Amino acid sequence: MAEGKQGGTGGAVAGRIEQALEVCRPALRADGGDIELVRVTDDAVAELRFLGECRSCSLSVMTLRAGVERVVMHYAPEIRRVEAVP
Repeated sequence: MAEGKQGGTGGAVAGRIEQALEVCRPALRADGGDIELVRVTDDAVAELRFLGECRSCSLSVMTLRAGVERVVMHYAPEIRRVEAVP
């Protein structure tokens, strides 16, 4: 299990991030993609991985910043930043 997805406070944050990702997924899946939470770092960075068509999409950075990050930070305000990881 990835760091931040375990029990305790980190698990609560990860759970809210997962809720946020569920809000984002319909739009991503409509284009053949998806997204997953990899981990939450000790310095409150949510590391996410794009899947499917989103991995090679030239607009994925904009999707991450303008869409996914906003939703994640709404559901989990303690998150300082969202980063895409390979």
